[in-house]
Amino acid sequence: MNAMYLVTGVAGHLGNAIVRQLLEQGEKVRGLVLPREQTEGKSLDGVELFAGDITHRESLRPFFTTSDSAPVVVIHCAGIVSIASKAQKKVHDTNVGGTQNIIALCKEYQVQKLVYVSSVHAIPELPHGETISEVERFHPDLVTGPYAKTKAEATALALEATSDGLDVSVVHPSGIVGPYDYGRGHTTQLILDYCSGRLRVGIKGGYDFVDVRDVASGTIAASRLGRPGGCYILSNRFVPIPEFMDLLHGITRQSKTSCYLPLWVAKLTAPVSELYCALLKQPSLYTAYSLYTLSSNARFTHEKASRELAYKVRSFQETVEDTVAWLKAQGRILTLAK
Repeated sequence: MNAMYLVTGVAGHLGNAIVRQLLEQGEKVRGLVLPREQTEGKSLDGVELFAGDITHRESLRPFFTTSDSAPVVVIHCAGIVSIASKAQKKVHDTNVGGTQNIIALCKEYQVQKLVYVSSVHAIPELPHGETISEVERFHPDLVTGPYAKTKAEATALALEATSDGLDVSVVHPSGIVGPYDYGRGHTTQLILDYCSGRLRVGIKGGYDFVDVRDVASGTIAASRLGRPGGCYILSNRFVPIPEFMDLLHGITRQSKTSCYLPLWVAKLTAPVSELYCALLKQPSLYTAYSLYTLSSNARFTHEKASRELAYKVRSFQETVEDTVAWLKAQGRILTLAK
């Protein structure tokens, strides 16, 4: 008997990619969105949508209540990705408190499987030159930055639930990029800024960037093949920012970014940039935390996911090409600045 999939955060970047693939595979899918969240035009046809807030447990009961005898699999994607330098109560309430609520309801409604979407940020960083793989212990004190601390705390809670008999697997995506981002994810914003001519100066550094469609496939595989208590890094490869910018130049043929600031220079201006963007209510690409991330050790291995989940990744060039094409089709890139 096919399972019924309950996916939180389906209006978000990864959640949207996951439900697209589940529907293509003929699965029954329920999706959770925030009350009054805009869903029109987000390719959610075929998804049974429920409105609820993961920080309010009682609002989630209709989402979990099914009359179907099919086993239930929950994929918990909902959360707030933040590169803010200071802790924010909303981020903690959502990423930690919201995950506690999802875990409690998974136990109460006796779901067959829970896949928690964590982050590589939850994994303690190793010195440069060493490769980072999956770990068994998660604690906020072992990682740097407010967002990372919330993901570490939530991951620990998810894995603790296995001692109560809940079948939980955890996936750790690296920096997600790709089509189907109807919001303003940080890498999507970077591409939009470049294509509009607002990003004339880059910064040195880099990160491991992975295609959202590959993460979606890996997450679905974890729901079927993931071991109870198993953690899986879903990464691709380290991409220097200059390489990212050169790929955009080759795809769009607009002016090449030739000036790259050293990270120490960018860090001096980051607090001002973060404050300025906050006042304008615009996303800030460069914060003290994002610059720390671009200078951190981002050498991750997805060997375990490849071995146990048959996880595969595509070329980063294909990812960038498809993202630019999708943004154009959405009318979000009208003309390319020269």
